[in-house]
Amino acid sequence: MLLSKRKLIELVEQGHVAGWDDPRMPSLAGARRRGYTPEGFRLFAERIGVAKADSWIELGVLEDCMREHLNDVAPRRMAVLDPVKLVIDNYPLGTEELVEVPNHPQKPDWGRRRVPFSRELWIERDDYQEKPEKGYFRLFPGNEVRLRFGYVVKCLGMNDGVVRCAYHADSRSGTTGADKYKVKGNIHWVSAAHAFAAEVRLYERLFRRPQPEGAADLNPASKKIVTAQLEPALREAKPEERFQFERHGYFVADRVDSRPGAPRFNRAVTLRDSFSK
Repeated sequence: MLLSKRKLIELVEQGHVAGWDDPRMPSLAGARRRGYTPEGFRLFAERIGVAKADSWIELGVLEDCMREHLNDVAPRRMAVLDPVKLVIDNYPLGTEELVEVPNHPQKPDWGRRRVPFSRELWIERDDYQEKPEKGYFRLFPGNEVRLRFGYVVKCLGMNDGVVRCAYHADSRSGTTGADKYKVKGNIHWVSAAHAFAAEVRLYERLFRRPQPEGAADLNPASKKIVTAQLEPALREAKPEERFQFERHGYFVADRVDSRPGAPRFNRAVTLRDSFSK
């Protein structure tokens, strides 16, 4: 990361970033907008200590500190960032039900919330493969997976861009006999009838080199904007509220662009280091 004010001013003035509070910038305003926390910075300062000699600290150390703190304070929510539709063919038409989901798996005192479940769902595009690679345990023709907190479904294949499945009516999580279904895959989802679309910004590191010199070292994949399908509870997210989107990472409702009933989310950090990949 660069800390030279002269070089950072160039990035702003030349339009490589949106301003000093761009979530990729090494500024307090940028870090706050990205969803970084004061507690994460304090933990980072404790870990790196103080030295007289100049040194480079791996950026992953800061990211790990943020993950550690956000894991403790961020409630969980379900979000599908690259949606494809799944239809349960034998699920009764016009039927809806509510499944209970913990707000934080390690904090039972945070309670549970009810999430709507229906015949048509959104799932992640990479949760389906027509010809599965070795070690792939999610949806492919003939395979069974559990819809997280819901039912076990058997994949029938894809037709016209829609994943078709059949469900076992006696497999709902938490009910008697549900444990008799032994599956290796467990995927998240949101109900298509109840989800809402929202802009989500996926941020990576601003530079592609460990010791950047300037604009020539910018990472072209440092920002990606997607339209995600989110569970209904996220519609009421307030600016600067932080969440873990299950399987994806930690996100914050943007403090500038969010509006009542229409939040926009910035990814603070992934669940694990994805940059080296």
